[in-house]
Amino acid sequence: MVKAAVAGATGYAGMTLVHLLSRHPGVELVQLTSRSYAGRPYASAFPLLDLEGTFSEEPDPDLVDVLFSCLPHNAGAGRAAAWLAAGARIVDMSADFRLNNPELYVTWYRQEHPAPHLLAEAAFGLPELHAGEIKDARLVAVPGCYSTAAILALAPAASAGLLGPDVVVDGKSGVSGAGRSPGLGTHFSEVDESVNAYALAGHRHLPELQQELAALNGGDPPRVTFVPHLVPMVRGILQTCYFDLTGSLADLQEVYREFYAGQPFTRVLDQPPATKLVSHTNYCCVNVSAQGQKAVVTCAIDNLVKGASGQGVECFNLAFGFDRTEGLRPPLQWP
Repeated sequence: MVKAAVAGATGYAGMTLVHLLSRHPGVELVQLTSRSYAGRPYASAFPLLDLEGTFSEEPDPDLVDVLFSCLPHNAGAGRAAAWLAAGARIVDMSADFRLNNPELYVTWYRQEHPAPHLLAEAAFGLPELHAGEIKDARLVAVPGCYSTAAILALAPAASAGLLGPDVVVDGKSGVSGAGRSPGLGTHFSEVDESVNAYALAGHRHLPELQQELAALNGGDPPRVTFVPHLVPMVRGILQTCYFDLTGSLADLQEVYREFYAGQPFTRVLDQPPATKLVSHTNYCCVNVSAQGQKAVVTCAIDNLVKGASGQGVECFNLAFGFDRTEGLRPPLQWP
């Protein structure tokens, strides 16, 4: 049994992670931390799970083999070196180790990176592209929800040299993507029966997308216009990506099928996916279509599972030698 801790266990990503790990046959959850719940029993946040213990304020890396960090950006990065020195491997759910260039962190997060010396050894936690690196990494940086969906929607085309120089990504996310802390922008009266675009000057997940597309495209990233939207649903992300069609639609569809052949969680469908199709699962569903000479690729994921904690468990499985699907086989459900 692998001994695991979850830091920041009472946010949405942390709670999802605890539910997934509690049913993983190879994991023993030995510590959950939460500053707001410190000193309270686990049952106060997880009444339906058979977990005994009390929330701690800070994780103890000496107690565990792996530490899942669901802390906000810049909250866990400064402690990561000490956690690694204690022998714990880290699966980080924040943005702290996703970008290879620390200057980009300053640009997008408006503060100096607290541990730039660790960036070189952090594996980008997208198993469809980086499984080999994840297996041997001490530190895995799980990508953001928007970037996960957009990268998976565009990676096959970029890898095959079929991605035009200009790409438009229209993203739509459920409200849980904003986290559990209350705020005016996610207040029920503000978001119900309304859809709005935001971060029009650039979203923080954009540099992750550009970084990965550049690596697939020989170091030359396309120009990406990414506009996210908040929609009045709890969970789910739908990305619609547009770029100039090179060659035939049938050829592009075959490229996607070959690229994702054998991948346990990314499926290429004949019809555009709905977010409900992947809700509460670790699946990513992609459809490749066209309108005239413009390719239209749609991609749906659950932002809290494939877009966060489920992908973290998938990376953990790779790093610790489990079957990649362990703990991620959901019950069938519809609607």
